[in-house]
Amino acid sequence: MSYLKIWDAPKGAVGRDDFIVSVRAAGENWQPLFVYEAKVDMHNVRRASMAYFDMEGSVEVRVESRKEIVRQVVIRPLSKQIPFKVEGAAITFLLNEPCKLSIEVNGDRFGNLHLFANAPEENPPEADAPNVLFLRPAIHRMEDIYQLAGSPKEPGGAAPEVIYFGPGMHYLEETIFRIPSGKTVYIAGGAIVVGSLVCDHVQDVTIRGRGVLYLSDFHRFSAFRGVRITYSNHISVEGIVLLDPPHYSIYIGKSEHIRIRNFKSFSTRGWCDGIDMMSSAHIEIEDVFLRTSDDCIAVYGSRWDYKGDSRCVIVKNSVLWADVAHAMNIGGHGDYRRGGDLIEDIEFSNIDILEHHEPQPGYWGAMNINAGDNNTVRNVTFDNIRVEDFELGQLLDIRVVWNEKYNPVPGKRIENIHFRNVTYNGRNENKNRIYGFDHKRKVDGVTFTNLRINGELILDAEQGHFDMNEHAHGIQFRK
Repeated sequence: MSYLKIWDAPKGAVGRDDFIVSVRAAGENWQPLFVYEAKVDMHNVRRASMAYFDMEGSVEVRVESRKEIVRQVVIRPLSKQIPFKVEGAAITFLLNEPCKLSIEVNGDRFGNLHLFANAPEENPPEADAPNVLFLRPAIHRMEDIYQLAGSPKEPGGAAPEVIYFGPGMHYLEETIFRIPSGKTVYIAGGAIVVGSLVCDHVQDVTIRGRGVLYLSDFHRFSAFRGVRITYSNHISVEGIVLLDPPHYSIYIGKSEHIRIRNFKSFSTRGWCDGIDMMSSAHIEIEDVFLRTSDDCIAVYGSRWDYKGDSRCVIVKNSVLWADVAHAMNIGGHGDYRRGGDLIEDIEFSNIDILEHHEPQPGYWGAMNINAGDNNTVRNVTFDNIRVEDFELGQLLDIRVVWNEKYNPVPGKRIENIHFRNVTYNGRNENKNRIYGFDHKRKVDGVTFTNLRINGELILDAEQGHFDMNEHAHGIQFRK
């Protein structure tokens, strides 16, 4: 039994006409998808395409290129090994499970189609339910929303638990929606919300749906993030798409018990990281697609007003595409005045890295641990990581470092780092660095188990093109 759900885009949505995309369940008619514009890359901003739907069972996909004859097709992540057929200008393939894909015609990785096949929503709210505040498309005054969300819909009743942005265009007049504790913000499929969502000093908040959070082309939003979570706990973000935030996609400061699932984001501007966390703990990130113009995911200690250690971070089952900088970055910022922070118990598992492009050698490393600001980074695992050929950088970089642009002092220590079942198919031109800073500020204990580069099992540093200095100890390569 197949399940398929699609949504019409609202009037005013910015689309692309490079591809015609249709989907159908077994035995059903083709249904067209709206193809959104998704800007990509910082160094040379270009307009790619994005479409999405929900599915279960088997769904057939048809992609027709309107801009050129189809001579070559690549569907990534390559690990999905999705067979396809090309007939004229049309590409067809079958999906048997939800996934997040890049369809690239004739080698074009910047005018490509991003296709997101979501699993069905779990218990989405009903627009007319008693606990729901339903918002029709409009320019919303935040004062009005706060008043309606805090008042019972009926005399003697409870205030709405769900703030529901229905299909259509929604503009947040004051740009930022500060979500109260205990509320769910639901962005329905076919809805676009122009603005930024903030969880500040709150708890038990959910942001979910199948709609789009949109910040592209709004230069007055230059300091805003897509979703900001600060001094909060038990926050969930699930299902939405974010287009071109001026700053981080999701920003987490001094918060705990945060869950991010099936989140998709694109960015094109400086410091447009994907998901960054400072002085936070118990973070779970699952099934995300991040194509960003700075680090896809970064784990730091103290920064700005957020003080303290970071620990217990899990990132799994995701696709990372760094048009600029690192796919994964750990350790750069801390409270050096108080002896640094502890950043520990970090796990990345079942990750596809589709790109790493960084012109500055000091920021190379698809997988990066650079301990600065007297920080100690320990107990980090990279497990089942698949790295495809990338434009410019190196596979990994592990250094106790003094980056004078950001760190008043060097880091303190890196220890107990594990790489298991990492595969990299690419040129491996630039050496992978493992450096301590001096005899007191060391790297100690880095183990590679079943590291394979271009299919070859790596059993020593020279074979894998590694460079290690005299302050790096306990480096092991194992079968």
